[in-house]
Amino acid sequence: MIDEHDSTQLKHALENQRRSITVSFPKNAVLTAIFLTGSLVNATAQTSLPEAIAAPGETAMLRLHAEGAQVYECKTSADGALAWALREPIATLFLDGKTVGRHYAGPNWEYIDGSAVVGEVVGTAPGTVANDIPWLKLGVTSRRGSGVLSPATTVQRINTVGGKLNGACYKAGTYESVPYSADYVFLRKG
Repeated sequence: MIDEHDSTQLKHALENQRRSITVSFPKNAVLTAIFLTGSLVNATAQTSLPEAIAAPGETAMLRLHAEGAQVYECKTSADGALAWALREPIATLFLDGKTVGRHYAGPNWEYIDGSAVVGEVVGTAPGTVANDIPWLKLGVTSRRGSGVLSPATTVQRINTVGGKLNGACYKAGTYESVPYSADYVFLRKG
């Protein structure tokens, strides 16, 4: 049985332990966050992109995740054969799981603040597996509005999953959509 003196000592010990935990937890959480952030920055810095889509001298300003589809059209080529041709991407852009824009033909990227950019492919690298559309480097050719995307000079499409259409097409003018996801990194000079 615990007497009153032992009970008081136990209460003080538990109180001191609780204070210690309360005080040290935020310190440990902050230190953990700092070390984790440092690790993520180093991991990001160490992750090298294929040379064809690298953008030396440019700084990443925004990274958005896209979920959508690559839409293909069956067309007759110059030699008279039918083949699938990319018509347009249709995707929703996400930041931290929230919808912040859209990606569509042009290619265009439009942010919720009204800013938008149009790009032109200047470099490609293969996707990770055969069914992944290629990674791209696109130079910004025009801008609309004033906002987050306005300073962008380059867009990189990385981490692609799916989106590639395989197989023959049999009737000109037909369409096929293939689901895909990717990350789009918007960069600016300097």
